[in-house]
Amino acid sequence: MRVEGFEGKAYEAAGDHSPPPNYPFTGGDSDINGEELFVPPLNFAMVDNGVFRSGFPDSANFSFLQSLGLRSIINLCPETYPEANNEFLNANGIRLFQFGIDGCKEPFVNIPEETIREALNVVLDVKNHPVLIHCKRGKHRTGCVVGCLRKLQRWCLSSIFDEYQRFAAAKARVSDQRFIETFDVSSMNHIPLMFSCSKR
Repeated sequence: MRVEGFEGKAYEAAGDHSPPPNYPFTGGDSDINGEELFVPPLNFAMVDNGVFRSGFPDSANFSFLQSLGLRSIINLCPETYPEANNEFLNANGIRLFQFGIDGCKEPFVNIPEETIREALNVVLDVKNHPVLIHCKRGKHRTGCVVGCLRKLQRWCLSSIFDEYQRFAAAKARVSDQRFIETFDVSSMNHIPLMFSCSKR
């Protein structure tokens, strides 16, 4: 099995993860040897056991998502989910949880705390795993949910911000980091965490 990398190069799914030299990018669903290529969505990464994050997936990513055996997808965008995506969910028995958070630019940013809490409740319920959390680019809204999850896992703020900034890069927002820093997890501490990254 091959997994297509973020720069159009094929990577082996196991073993050495460096791309073979001068490997041709075919841009299709299979490589020159007829092996199926799996294309991850933009900004895809594993957050923890059974929890993934990414930007908005499209049809080119469906085979890859199918390989994850997803039970649930958390969509943080307010727009109606595309028909092709809904068909993919229905065909694979994947449940959609939509928490519409408007994509805003600073300085007029309103991050709805209660919506983040609702999304976290879905993430924390292992019956929904494997679960994919996504917004448009997998940076800000997804970064806030993952950052608040890390607070529940008792990560230190510097590590939380480092992870947030790795995905947001030049688009990192002070307002997102301030939201994560002030997010009160005390009301959620009663929820048992079943994740490998938990410090509890």
